[in-house]
Amino acid sequence: MTKEYVSEIAAFIARYLSHMLGAGVHTSRVVRNSKRIGTALGVEVSVHTSQKTATLTVREKDGRNMDTMVVDIPAFPISFEWNADLSALSWAAFDRKMTLDEIRSRFDELAAKPGMNPVFVLFMVSLANASFCRLFGGDIWAMLITFTATMIGFFTRQHLTRKKVNHYIVFIVSAFVASICASTALALGIETAEIALATSVLYLVPGVPLINGLIDITDGHIQIGISRLVNALMLIVCIAIGLSLTLILVKDSLL
Repeated sequence: MTKEYVSEIAAFIARYLSHMLGAGVHTSRVVRNSKRIGTALGVEVSVHTSQKTATLTVREKDGRNMDTMVVDIPAFPISFEWNADLSALSWAAFDRKMTLDEIRSRFDELAAKPGMNPVFVLFMVSLANASFCRLFGGDIWAMLITFTATMIGFFTRQHLTRKKVNHYIVFIVSAFVASICASTALALGIETAEIALATSVLYLVPGVPLINGLIDITDGHIQIGISRLVNALMLIVCIAIGLSLTLILVKDSLL
């Protein structure tokens, strides 16, 4: 095995793990999958991750040739379908003894797959938030207002994200827009208006970073686990700021 080939393997695994980390996979799964691909290609893989970068070392089993890379972790939309496909790719590489070219070709196909239709996502997120409103005791009118407010707020989030606005500002603005729209329930005198107001921002709750942070800490990846929890906490604070602005404007109080 030549040094150039080891470098090619390192470059591919670097792309692979950066895509998985960027799409919201917890660290242990990324490390296992990367090592599995390395085993299939006859090399040993070591990975160290942080919130923004990952350090990867690939070496021959006899230690003669090795390569170390530091890669940036891009911010991709969270995709469970993508994560499942990339995990399945690592098993296919291991079970079928695929070559590097075959693995790379399959990876490029998966990476090029179009994401879910943003209009469909917008509708389903709005429907989910309306369902939460009903779950917490909202009536049909509160559900309709929550659906509409969520749709406007989530559309705002999609638009600002495409414009590459800082994601903390995106969360503050989106929470404010959704909650100020939902506050129309108060003006209309709807009995469960406060439930509509509270549930209109639930689509912003960073569930995946919270879960991944706890999993990472439990699995011993303390640094990235704490980073993810701190990031999730900051996003929750941003949601609270946006909702607080609405309460101050509409009710002259945070209570």
